[in-house]
Amino acid sequence: MRRAWSVTSIRKAEAAAMSELPEGTLMQRAAAGLEQQCVRLLKRYWGGVYGRTAVLLLGSGDNGGDALFAGARLARRGVQVTALQVLGQDCHAGGKAALLAAGGRLADADEAVQCDIAVDGITGIGGRPGLPVDTIQRLKAIRAGIIVAVDVPSGVNVDTGEVIGQTVRADVTVTFGGLKATHVIGEAAALCGDVRLIDIGITTQLTHDHPALTLPQAHDVAGWIPQPRPNDNKYSRGVAGIAAGSPEYLGAPLLACHGARSGTAGMIRYAGPAREQVAARHPEVVTTPSVADTGRVQAWLAGPGMGTDERAANELADVLGAELPTVLDADALTLVARNPCLLAERTAPLILTPHDGEYERLYGSKPTSDRARSAQALAARLNAVVLLKGFHTVIADPHGTTLVNPTGHPALATAGSGDVLSGLTVSLLASGMDCTRAAVTAAYLHGEAGAIAAERGRPVSASDIASALPTAYERLY
Repeated sequence: MRRAWSVTSIRKAEAAAMSELPEGTLMQRAAAGLEQQCVRLLKRYWGGVYGRTAVLLLGSGDNGGDALFAGARLARRGVQVTALQVLGQDCHAGGKAALLAAGGRLADADEAVQCDIAVDGITGIGGRPGLPVDTIQRLKAIRAGIIVAVDVPSGVNVDTGEVIGQTVRADVTVTFGGLKATHVIGEAAALCGDVRLIDIGITTQLTHDHPALTLPQAHDVAGWIPQPRPNDNKYSRGVAGIAAGSPEYLGAPLLACHGARSGTAGMIRYAGPAREQVAARHPEVVTTPSVADTGRVQAWLAGPGMGTDERAANELADVLGAELPTVLDADALTLVARNPCLLAERTAPLILTPHDGEYERLYGSKPTSDRARSAQALAARLNAVVLLKGFHTVIADPHGTTLVNPTGHPALATAGSGDVLSGLTVSLLASGMDCTRAAVTAAYLHGEAGAIAAERGRPVSASDIASALPTAYERLY
């Protein structure tokens, strides 16, 4: 697992480390790591370091100090380094002295500058969201081949990933000690570019606190997925039930069943009006006309394309009344939003998979730009695991655990993609995974499948995503 931390946790860890180290040690470690990353970029894109040009964009805080000390190191390697105080405030005194002593120079913030690399050391993790208009105007006068942010792009909300007002857009972000929430969630994550983490010696101190967010990695997901045992049969591997489709919407069940087929359940049962279509497309799936006729099931999915009429409401009531682990998606979420009492008596595990519109129907307001907190709020209210879909899908459980899926691709934004995801989720759930791990694993594989499907270089459909799921599994190992 990778972890992302709040500003408060980072500050506490830094303070604890600094109490045991000579003054300035952490800043020098950060500056050394920043310099090394800048050197790598200069060598990669310009073939070397000597004679290249760098501009330091500075505020008044320690973030600017990191940039100045790194700039001094670059200057000693032959880089022409110019520092601009773009906030109109005096910059870090020690860092400025070090830069000047190394041969760097200070320039007027309004000076038009062209450079190979610009280092954003304006605000860092202590800054408020958004940058002043005049600062943005100054930045527009700078022409840089590549922009490197120190810790975070200046102007973002570090704890939520919100973007409020004008910010810096970085090509690379060099961060210290631990990832921050803004690196992995919200609009700000897209402004960070390639995030590179530098160890400055606060890892031990961070372990005394709880991470704000957790990101599963491939080896985590691989370790969670149940593997068939020698004495398994189709029932012991789990039976997933899918209540989906309506006379108007016959495609959603096909996609949900395709997703479920690619999961770990030993058997898939489908209940609904698309029996003939499902049987023709997916001969492995056992079909019945209704939930009541289905037989043995160990986890249910309800919702994709099922409609919101009386028939659909009755089918959903039968699914929920079975008191089995359940995934609710699409129309099932709309029915629950209309009648929250459907969940009032349930004690069995539950996963909800809303997009933003479905979230609004369930919660009464749209998810905020702090998507982690929004997912947490709905999970607590409905006592369910919430998989809040988006480019950075968030999974929150009722106990306060929040994870962010690190995979994802714009290709997933296509009709029917969510049906594939919910089908995969119920298959994992039926095979014995707990709700949180089933939701996280499904999101991870679904994101990978979207990226794999997009590798073909043509528009991606939901069927393409479902077909890419087996390759997504293979890439875990």
